[in-house]
Amino acid sequence: MKILHMVAYVLVVVGALNWGLVGLLDFNLVTALLGGIPMAETVTYVLVGLAAVAEVVTHKNNCKVCTSS
Repeated sequence: MKILHMVAYVLVVVGALNWGLVGLLDFNLVTALLGGIPMAETVTYVLVGLAAVAEVVTHKNNCKVCTSS
C-alpha cells in the first residue's frame, strides 16, 4: 500500500504543479512534455485524477497528523 500511496502522492503533486503553471503562466507542462502524443497526455490526466481519488480515500490512514490524537 505504501508504494501506491507514494505513486499517488507524486502524481497529485505533478497535477497540482501543472495547474499552478496553467493558472499563473498559462503554461501546460503536460502538453509541453507530451503534446506530440495525445494519448499519453490523456493517460497522464486520467492517472493524476485517479491518484487524487486514491489520496482522498486513503488519506486518513496514511496521514500521521490526522491519526495522532
